[in-house]
Amino acid sequence: MTVAKSAGLLSVLAAAALVSGCTAYRAHKGAVVDPQLAIAIQPGIDNKDSVAKTLGRPSFTGQFTPNDWYYVSRDTTQFAFGNPRVSKQTVYLVRFDPAGNVSSVGQLGKEWIFAVSPNGRRTPTLGRKRGFFEELFGNIGTVGSVGNGPQ
Repeated sequence: MTVAKSAGLLSVLAAAALVSGCTAYRAHKGAVVDPQLAIAIQPGIDNKDSVAKTLGRPSFTGQFTPNDWYYVSRDTTQFAFGNPRVSKQTVYLVRFDPAGNVSSVGQLGKEWIFAVSPNGRRTPTLGRKRGFFEELFGNIGTVGSVGNGPQ
Protein backbone atom coordinates (compact mmCIF):
# COMPACT_ATOMS: atom_id res chain seq x y z
CA MET A 1 0.00 0.00 0.00
CA THR A 2 1.39 3.39 -0.89
CA VAL A 3 1.80 6.27 1.51
CA ALA A 4 -0.92 8.31 -0.25
CA LYS A 5 -3.45 5.48 0.00
CA SER A 6 -2.70 4.82 3.68
CA ALA A 7 -2.91 8.57 4.47
CA GLY A 8 -6.25 8.75 2.67
CA LEU A 9 -7.55 5.69 4.51
CA LEU A 10 -6.36 7.13 7.81
CA SER A 11 -8.11 10.47 7.14
CA VAL A 12 -11.36 8.67 6.22
CA LEU A 13 -11.22 6.63 9.44
CA ALA A 14 -10.49 9.77 11.51
CA ALA A 15 -13.43 11.61 9.91
CA ALA A 16 -15.73 8.65 10.57
CA ALA A 17 -14.64 8.57 14.22
CA LEU A 18 -15.31 12.31 14.59
CA VAL A 19 -18.74 12.12 12.98
CA SER A 20 -19.78 9.10 15.06
CA GLY A 21 -19.25 11.17 18.23
CA CYS A 22 -21.99 13.57 17.11
CA THR A 23 -24.80 11.05 17.15
CA ALA A 24 -27.91 11.82 19.14
CA TYR A 25 -28.37 10.24 22.55
CA ARG A 26 -32.02 9.61 23.37
CA ALA A 27 -33.23 9.00 26.91
CA HIS A 28 -36.55 8.39 28.65
CA LYS A 29 -37.01 9.59 32.20
CA GLY A 30 -39.95 9.22 34.53
CA ALA A 31 -43.03 7.08 34.53
CA VAL A 32 -43.87 4.63 31.78
CA VAL A 33 -47.64 5.02 31.47
CA ASP A 34 -49.68 3.14 28.91
CA PRO A 35 -52.16 5.65 27.39
CA GLN A 36 -54.85 2.95 27.19
CA LEU A 37 -54.61 2.39 30.95
CA ALA A 38 -54.68 6.12 31.66
CA ILE A 39 -57.85 6.54 29.59
CA ALA A 40 -59.47 3.67 31.50
CA ILE A 41 -59.45 5.64 34.80
CA GLN A 42 -62.95 7.04 35.32
CA PRO A 43 -63.94 9.86 37.69
CA GLY A 44 -66.42 8.72 40.34
CA ILE A 45 -65.64 5.04 39.76
CA ASP A 46 -61.95 4.64 40.60
CA ASN A 47 -60.21 5.44 43.89
CA LYS A 48 -56.60 5.79 45.08
CA ASP A 49 -56.12 2.04 45.41
CA SER A 50 -57.40 1.23 41.92
CA VAL A 51 -55.31 4.03 40.37
CA ALA A 52 -52.20 2.78 42.19
CA LYS A 53 -52.87 -0.75 40.90
CA THR A 54 -53.47 0.49 37.35
CA LEU A 55 -50.74 3.12 36.90
CA GLY A 56 -48.42 2.39 39.82
CA ARG A 57 -47.10 4.90 42.31
CA PRO A 58 -47.15 8.52 41.10
CA SER A 59 -43.99 10.39 40.14
CA PHE A 60 -44.92 12.91 42.84
CA THR A 61 -47.93 14.27 44.69
CA GLY A 62 -48.97 17.89 45.01
CA GLN A 63 -46.99 19.92 47.54
CA PHE A 64 -50.02 21.82 48.80
CA THR A 65 -52.70 19.43 47.57
CA PRO A 66 -51.69 15.84 48.41
CA ASN A 67 -54.82 14.60 46.62
CA ASP A 68 -53.22 15.49 43.26
CA TRP A 69 -51.11 12.69 41.77
CA TYR A 70 -48.74 13.45 38.89
CA TYR A 71 -47.32 10.86 36.50
CA VAL A 72 -44.51 12.52 34.52
CA SER A 73 -42.63 11.04 31.57
CA ARG A 74 -40.06 12.87 29.46
CA ASP A 75 -38.11 11.95 26.34
CA THR A 76 -34.91 13.90 25.72
CA THR A 77 -32.37 14.13 22.90
CA GLN A 78 -28.76 15.19 23.44
CA PHE A 79 -26.02 15.77 20.87
CA ALA A 80 -22.42 15.20 21.98
CA PHE A 81 -21.76 17.52 24.94
CA GLY A 82 -24.77 19.81 24.50
CA ASN A 83 -27.60 20.20 26.95
CA PRO A 84 -30.45 17.70 26.61
CA ARG A 85 -33.54 19.01 24.84
CA VAL A 86 -37.02 17.78 25.60
CA SER A 87 -38.57 16.13 22.55
CA LYS A 88 -41.73 14.84 24.25
CA GLN A 89 -43.24 15.27 27.70
CA THR A 90 -46.47 13.85 29.06
CA VAL A 91 -47.96 14.64 32.45
CA TYR A 92 -51.02 12.76 33.69
CA LEU A 93 -52.76 14.56 36.55
CA VAL A 94 -55.18 12.51 38.64
CA ARG A 95 -57.19 14.50 41.21
CA PHE A 96 -58.99 12.90 44.12
CA ASP A 97 -61.77 14.22 46.35
CA PRO A 98 -61.34 14.17 50.17
CA ALA A 99 -62.90 10.67 50.30
CA GLY A 100 -60.16 9.30 47.98
CA ASN A 101 -62.27 8.89 44.83
CA VAL A 102 -61.09 10.16 41.44
CA SER A 103 -62.60 13.57 40.69
CA SER A 104 -60.78 14.33 37.42
CA VAL A 105 -58.07 13.03 35.08
CA GLY A 106 -56.08 15.30 32.79
CA GLN A 107 -53.18 15.09 30.37
CA LEU A 108 -50.66 17.88 29.85
CA GLY A 109 -47.72 18.19 27.46
CA LYS A 110 -44.62 20.26 26.81
CA GLU A 111 -46.40 23.52 27.65
CA TRP A 112 -45.70 22.83 31.34
CA ILE A 113 -41.92 23.08 30.86
CA PHE A 114 -40.54 26.17 32.55
CA ALA A 115 -37.23 27.68 31.47
CA VAL A 116 -35.18 29.35 34.18
CA SER A 117 -32.74 32.00 33.00
CA PRO A 118 -30.04 32.96 35.49
CA ASN A 119 -29.59 36.68 36.08
CA GLY A 120 -25.99 37.15 34.97
CA ARG A 121 -23.21 36.27 37.38
CA ARG A 122 -24.90 37.65 40.51
CA THR A 123 -27.93 36.75 42.52
CA PRO A 124 -30.01 39.85 43.27
CA THR A 125 -30.57 40.27 47.01
CA LEU A 126 -32.20 42.83 49.24
CA GLY A 127 -30.20 44.83 51.75
CA ARG A 128 -26.87 46.59 51.88
CA LYS A 129 -24.29 46.16 49.17
CA ARG A 130 -20.88 45.67 50.71
CA GLY A 131 -17.55 45.52 48.94
CA PHE A 132 -14.94 42.79 49.13
CA PHE A 133 -12.85 44.34 51.92
CA GLU A 134 -15.91 45.33 53.95
CA GLU A 135 -17.10 41.72 53.80
CA LEU A 136 -13.63 40.47 54.70
CA PHE A 137 -12.89 42.81 57.60
CA GLY A 138 -16.44 43.90 58.59
CA ASN A 139 -16.78 41.62 61.63
CA ILE A 140 -13.52 42.60 63.32
CA GLY A 141 -14.35 44.04 66.72
CA THR A 142 -18.06 43.20 66.62
CA VAL A 143 -17.85 39.60 67.83
CA GLY A 144 -18.40 39.46 71.59
CA SER A 145 -18.86 43.21 72.00
CA VAL A 146 -21.50 44.48 74.42
CA GLY A 147 -24.82 45.62 73.05
CA ASN A 148 -24.76 43.74 69.74
CA GLY A 149 -27.36 40.99 69.54
CA PRO A 150 -29.09 38.84 72.15
CA GLN A 151 -27.33 38.04 75.41
